[in-house]
Amino acid sequence: MVAGHSKWANVKHRKARMDAQKGKVFTKLAREIIVAAREGGGDINSNFRLRLAVQKARENNMPNDNIQRAIQKGAGGLEGESYEQVNYEGYAAGGVAVLLEALTDNRNRTVAEIRHIFSRHGGSLGESGCVSWMFKRKGLFIVKKEGLQVGEDDLMLIALEAGAEDVKDEDGTYSITTPPELFEEVKEYLEKQNIAVESAEVTMLPQNTVEINNPDEVKRILNLMEALEENDDVQNVYANFDIPDELIE
Repeated sequence: MVAGHSKWANVKHRKARMDAQKGKVFTKLAREIIVAAREGGGDINSNFRLRLAVQKARENNMPNDNIQRAIQKGAGGLEGESYEQVNYEGYAAGGVAVLLEALTDNRNRTVAEIRHIFSRHGGSLGESGCVSWMFKRKGLFIVKKEGLQVGEDDLMLIALEAGAEDVKDEDGTYSITTPPELFEEVKEYLEKQNIAVESAEVTMLPQNTVEINNPDEVKRILNLMEALEENDDVQNVYANFDIPDELIE
C-alpha cells in the first residue's frame, strides 16, 4: 500500500498525460511561472518558486520561448492576465481530505466549478482551514528501485547526509522527504551520488491517511481527483487516501 500524495503522483505518472492534453499542461505551467515571477521577480537565481516552476516546465518539454514569455509577463515586461492564488479544501468519498491550489482570474467562477466537481463525485467543498492542518509542505523525491546501484540502507545514509528527513519503501520505489528549504541541496547531492530521481517536487504531504478498501469509494475518489486535475484553474491536488494497489489498477 502506498499513501496519499506519492500514490496519486504514481497514478498520474502511469497514466502519462496524452499529447492532446499538452496544451492544457503548458497553460497551467505558464500560469505558475507568471505568478512566481510576479511575486518574486524574474531572476531565476534569486526566486525559488520561479526556479521550481521553470524546472517543472522543462521536465514537461515546454518550449523555451513559452517559458521566457511567461517570465516576462509575470515580471511586468508584457501585458497579461492577472491571476491570484486561492486554496480550496474539502472531502472526497470515505472522509478523505482533499486540498487544492488554484490560480484564477475569476474567483466566483472557480469556486462554483470546484463545488460542482466535488458534489458530482460524492464529495463536498469545505470551509477554509478544514483540512489544510493535515498537510505539511515537503520536498519529495521518488527513486525507482529498478536499476538502483545502492541498497536501501545506503540510500538512507546518502539521503540523510544530504539533509533528507526520511526514506520510505513504497513497493517499486523509495520516497525521500526533505524540508522544503533543503530541496535543492538534497537534489544536487543525490545527483552527485548518481541516484536517478524519477520525480522531484515541493508538495503537500498528508500527516495521516485514511484507508479505503471499498471499490465504489475508490472509484469515486479517483474520479474526483482526475476531474479536479482537469480543471483549468487547478494547479495541484493533494489528498490523504491510502488505497491498495490492486484496487487502483
